[in-house]
Amino acid sequence: MSDAAPKPTIAEKRQMKSAARLYAVQALFQMEASGQTVDKVRREFESFRFGAIYEGDEMAEGDPELFRKIVEEAVNWQAKIDQMTDRALVAKWPIGRIDPVLRALFRAAGAEMTDEKTPIKVIITEFVDVARAFFPDGKEPKFVNAVLDHMAREARPEAF
Repeated sequence: MSDAAPKPTIAEKRQMKSAARLYAVQALFQMEASGQTVDKVRREFESFRFGAIYEGDEMAEGDPELFRKIVEEAVNWQAKIDQMTDRALVAKWPIGRIDPVLRALFRAAGAEMTDEKTPIKVIITEFVDVARAFFPDGKEPKFVNAVLDHMAREARPEAF
């Protein structure tokens, strides 16, 4: 008998990827708010947040590979992603004026759009779901959908 953990199912893998996206937005927000480095925040999330239990609620296990890739790409390509986001926003609302959670979300989504492996519609759907998690009763998810659609058409026009 092997003591190896069973391989995650397709549904579990999908949930881990969704959790990684949510954690990436939180990490990018935290980095901007606190001025912490990408390495420090990445270690904190992977060591203490993935699968943590808060007030009796167990947090989802995140896909560490996807989490790292999104956070690192968002940091490495932040200026380019911010410019792409700015072009998707109306002129009166440059990225510096929008909610910092949305700014982190656009950076994470923009980073994942640079990866040709993930279908663009999956990225948009996943990050609209992240917006719903942060803003369950607001108009932000529709706003996020519109901005990400615009960003996606610029980042990967061949997908449309």
